[in-house]
Amino acid sequence: MQNQEREVNKQMAAPNIGLIYCSVFEDEIALLANEATHIKARQCFDIGLHDRPKTMRENLQAAVEEMDARTDIEAIVLVYGLCGLGTAGLRAGRHKLVITRAHDCMTLFMGSKERYAQTQAASPDTYFYTPGWNRARRVPGPERLAALREELAKKYDADTVDFLVEAERELWAKHGRAVYLELGTASAATEAEYAKHCAEGLGWSFEHISGDRALMHDLLWGNWDEARFQTIEPGHCLQHSVDAAIFKSKTT
Repeated sequence: MQNQEREVNKQMAAPNIGLIYCSVFEDEIALLANEATHIKARQCFDIGLHDRPKTMRENLQAAVEEMDARTDIEAIVLVYGLCGLGTAGLRAGRHKLVITRAHDCMTLFMGSKERYAQTQAASPDTYFYTPGWNRARRVPGPERLAALREELAKKYDADTVDFLVEAERELWAKHGRAVYLELGTASAATEAEYAKHCAEGLGWSFEHISGDRALMHDLLWGNWDEARFQTIEPGHCLQHSVDAAIFKSKTT
């Protein structure tokens, strides 16, 4: 009963927000905040924007400006990390922006940037898989190579295709360990099997790790401390910080 009361109090205290997120987090957001009444607006963007950071920034900025017209929210939450500088340069207009101090989405699965950094330092040859990245088939594995070959064949001759596919293989060669991260979503078990399948095909070791929901939960429910989250007040711009903070805010 006490746990239920605490959860109700958390929900009552949550600020009204607009949510802008990457499709890689669809299942996790559904799990943690599917019926959250404080989330007044949601906009999801395709995972493929990671290939084009400039386009990502333009799309996210347009979404921010669209949500700025709303009068029923107190903040706009970005379920992204730095993402290849794709979020650097975003400007807060009418509403403040909130983003996790994270280089990429693996921090949100790990539960902290510190745990993620420790894991990387202990095994620098690790490649991380998650349910969303698996579903998009954008992870190293046989299907990714086949899809890449098919895509390139529409643009280049056979020799060029072979060269580019081999270049992709060489990028993967620095890895030797696959780690699958999940937060207990419905698809977690199925996608774990796919990650294991990829690892076996590549000759990599495989490990299945349960992540920590706390960081994403707190992002979605408004528990925004400065150590874990960057807040960009109206009239300020999100910038990359080349230290442990990852982000900083600057007046425009």
